[in-house]
Amino acid sequence: MLKKELGLLDVFSIAAGAMISSGLFVLPGIAFSMTGPAVILSYFLAGIFMIPSIFAQAELATAMPKSGGAYFFIERSLGPLAGTFAGFANWLSIALKSAFALVGIGALGALLLPEHGEWSVKVVAIGGCLFFAALNTLSVKGSGRLQSVLLLGLLAIVIVYVCASMPKVNPTHFQPFMPQSFQMVLGVAGMVFVSYGGLTKVASVAEEVRNPNRNIPLGMFLAFGLVNILYVFTVFVTVGVLNATELSHSLTPIADAAHYTLGGAGYIVHIAAFLAFVTTANAGILSAARSPMAMSRDGLLLGLFSRTNKRFGTPHIAIIFTCLFMILAITFLSIEDLVKVASTIMIVMFMLVNVAVIIMRQSGLQNYRPTFRVPLYPWLPIAGFIAYGFILFEMGTVPLLMTGTFTLLTCGWYLLYVRRKIDRESAFAFLVKRIVSQEISGRGLEDELKAIALERDEIQRDRFDELINECAILDIETSISARELFSRAAATLAPRIGEEASALEKRFLERERESSTVLEPGLAIPHVIVKGENIFEILLVRCREGAVFSELNPPVTTAFFLLGSPDERNFHLKALMTIAHIVQEPDFQERWQKAPHCEGLRDLILLSNRTRRTG
Repeated sequence: MLKKELGLLDVFSIAAGAMISSGLFVLPGIAFSMTGPAVILSYFLAGIFMIPSIFAQAELATAMPKSGGAYFFIERSLGPLAGTFAGFANWLSIALKSAFALVGIGALGALLLPEHGEWSVKVVAIGGCLFFAALNTLSVKGSGRLQSVLLLGLLAIVIVYVCASMPKVNPTHFQPFMPQSFQMVLGVAGMVFVSYGGLTKVASVAEEVRNPNRNIPLGMFLAFGLVNILYVFTVFVTVGVLNATELSHSLTPIADAAHYTLGGAGYIVHIAAFLAFVTTANAGILSAARSPMAMSRDGLLLGLFSRTNKRFGTPHIAIIFTCLFMILAITFLSIEDLVKVASTIMIVMFMLVNVAVIIMRQSGLQNYRPTFRVPLYPWLPIAGFIAYGFILFEMGTVPLLMTGTFTLLTCGWYLLYVRRKIDRESAFAFLVKRIVSQEISGRGLEDELKAIALERDEIQRDRFDELINECAILDIETSISARELFSRAAATLAPRIGEEASALEKRFLERERESSTVLEPGLAIPHVIVKGENIFEILLVRCREGAVFSELNPPVTTAFFLLGSPDERNFHLKALMTIAHIVQEPDFQERWQKAPHCEGLRDLILLSNRTRRTG
């Protein structure tokens, strides 16, 4: 298990740092040449397009905070074939975009050399790749801290630029606002949409986040809100400062506009661009390496990729492999077309993520317990899927063909290597079985989701949990009398304490005559004292049609049978208080009735949000 060293600021920094890069410092000029001043609207719409995926990733990441991010979500929801594609796609798109950011660092660094050319750029970029790989190998925490420092500096510079440029905006530069069609504006929104794609990189390192229930969604939403506002205002002032001819032919529009508004101090924007490329490259290596590690854990790649460094606790093999791939891309490949392909693959990933959240919700898996849920479900993820399909169509023929080729290659890897190794049931398979009313197993996925929830909530089992983990469970389908319920409970518990079932049944009946153990409508806690020492047993009972204790009260559907020796009186009282806390959780009775089987009832108790004392 990886160390949980990332806090809210680290999550915010990874998400925001992955967004502020070439999308802000290079693309505005290119986009302006296609749409004119309406490029501002294109950036705003691109941010709107991100909303379904932000919400979907936030829900999935709080339910399953595991390394691999989108790969893990898609594999568990749609199965190993889709997971194989998602794993390679997630890794490829992030690694290539990070390599592109390193080339940006190389271009800026090469300017300092007396004689610089293409290879000078590549050498500096490769050096940067090795530095960030070493940093991420030595410490995720150190990498997160560097990310935070660099990002805060970057944000400060961009905010200074926006504030200084606002008074110098020329209103005539916005006339006419939309010289091209709205369809062109939407097309450019699809192009700049990739600028926001880095936001969801943080899901890849979710396993290393402290308090993921709060820090993941909050960090993502804060990053999205701030960066989206920053994008729109930065593009607005840039359009307002530069004339149309200058802006449409500029590959450094922000830096060019800064020289107008800040004079000699405009050089700080070059520093901001450098910081942007650094944060993107660092966040990219940090998150990209988690995909092969997660795939290796699941058997989709060789086992060596899941190894972690014994001293630093980081996935060093996956980081090294990712670094080598990026060096090869920097050295031999043309970045432009590959970035388009990576962007196309990223859009396909977003489509699959929105499908994944629908599958997980509809599967009925009891232990799928996200702490954040997508609002306006299912309409928001459906709208996202449709919007991404439109953007995908606008990407052009070549990226689509190359993405299709990539898909075929991943299918080949699945058929040759993965299929014979993996026999894991996905949420989709579980959903299909439930629909056709076949026997539902799903325990493998349910058990995994339970383990993830226990790890996520940092639950350390106490004695009550241990008893629940080993206790007997009765799931009764028909309506019965209280006497019949006591008879079945006694028959189940008697062998566990070495007592006659008839004698134990008599004790339960006598206890009930003294005072009713029905504590509230539908809930009873029959409890008795037995002879001996160090004896304590719990029996969970669900009676779907109800057990009739009295004609004056509703039938009992939930019962906790407790029996203990005299020396366990203190724990007896603690157990009663624990049960009282559990049954007061929102919708407990509804979830108790919907639990699919006995193990589902056990999981419901084990995953309860109660205070545990393990000392």
